[in-house]
Amino acid sequence: MFYEPRSGHGLPHDPFKAIIAPRPIGWISTLDRQGRANLAPYSFFNAVHSRPPMLMFTSETMKHSAANAIASGEFVFNLVSRPLFEAMNISSGALPEGESEFAAAGLEPAPCRVVKAPRVAASPAALECRVTQSMQLADAAGAPLEGWIIIGEVVGVHIDEAFLRDGRFDTLAAAPVARCGYRDYSAVTGMFEALRPTDGGSYALGQRDR
Repeated sequence: MFYEPRSGHGLPHDPFKAIIAPRPIGWISTLDRQGRANLAPYSFFNAVHSRPPMLMFTSETMKHSAANAIASGEFVFNLVSRPLFEAMNISSGALPEGESEFAAAGLEPAPCRVVKAPRVAASPAALECRVTQSMQLADAAGAPLEGWIIIGEVVGVHIDEAFLRDGRFDTLAAAPVARCGYRDYSAVTGMFEALRPTDGGSYALGQRDR
């Protein structure tokens, strides 16, 4: 099968998000101009740089999180663990402006150290970010789209010490949830390790399931 997106795929459902999967969930907390907390998940999210650490999320239409992040210049990423899935799902609802997703989802907010926006207290890890860039997306012809990308530099990192093992963050124990296609999700329940050629080994020598 081959199709050009502009001509349609001819399938019952668009396969794009199922092909680009799994995708980390950007559970983004912000403050609005009145100082009210907002919390929402974004499936178009990922790390984009390591030195300094930077990440991005994309909002299709100018939603509260994107507007708040751009206006305030900051946001917080909260890792969604499997036990927090239901709360995350509740926070995706279209609540009236000013109504707290933290309260609706039964989540306790915790203060951050560097930025003003709160974080999810129960999350295994949270990253405080300052916005470095934001821009409206455009298509290949240069036409503006109803999509915005927000990039932030990580200026503070919170880790629940229960998820630290021998000086490493235990991703398997945290069981992060990822977005797949359609209404599907996955959680990290298994991992394997493989050495790169520059590590002096090979996949076959370095593989370790856990």
